[in-house]
Amino acid sequence: MLNNRQLADTFTLIANLCEIKGEVIYVILAYRKASESLMSLPREASDYWKEGKLREIPGVGKAIAEKIDELLRTGKLQFLEDLKKEVPEELAAWLAVPSLGPKKIAMIWKTLDITSLADLETAAKEGKLRSLPGMGAKSETAILEGIASLSRRSGRIPLGRAYPLAQEIIKTLKGVKGVVTAESAGSLRRMRSTVGDLDILVAAKDSSVVMDAFVNLPGVRRVVGKG
Repeated sequence: MLNNRQLADTFTLIANLCEIKGEVIYVILAYRKASESLMSLPREASDYWKEGKLREIPGVGKAIAEKIDELLRTGKLQFLEDLKKEVPEELAAWLAVPSLGPKKIAMIWKTLDITSLADLETAAKEGKLRSLPGMGAKSETAILEGIASLSRRSGRIPLGRAYPLAQEIIKTLKGVKGVVTAESAGSLRRMRSTVGDLDILVAAKDSSVVMDAFVNLPGVRRVVGKG
């Protein structure tokens, strides 16, 4: 069952995607308020849910209570899945880049048809942003410096670089004989703006086969542990 952090991260993601979509401000603020309230609760939201008291949580009205109920019952939220079809989930990571606001993010995405932070960095380096409305060479430089600063802050990897790599690994592992499923976990699953490492959960009939496939993935330089 999802904990308060996971629920809060879900509503933060919804708020971020709604902001890029251009949703009205009070809707965005409602999701952010719900996220903040969930993080400040003295006990798990699931306890309120079991007691039928979700609406006693500050900032949680009927609509958000229904979403929390669905998340706790199923682990997923159809509203978010539908929203991600309208606004690519990867774009939420762009909001962590200084000088990039939701309107500018939407404009770049729709004009250049790019969604990853890595593609944004490439576009800036190739001078593809300066001709866009309201942008120029200085804007490109600011974006590149902002992307670089995300890594410098803590030695972590920007989500835009980590996400595509994780998806490649997951796709490969799902193709291993005996693997039932593979999913991202940790900060990557929560779509944090930066990722310290890649956590991947794999369900399989034979774990040794999965580990052999993993340590032999293209790009593996050194194996420090296996077991």
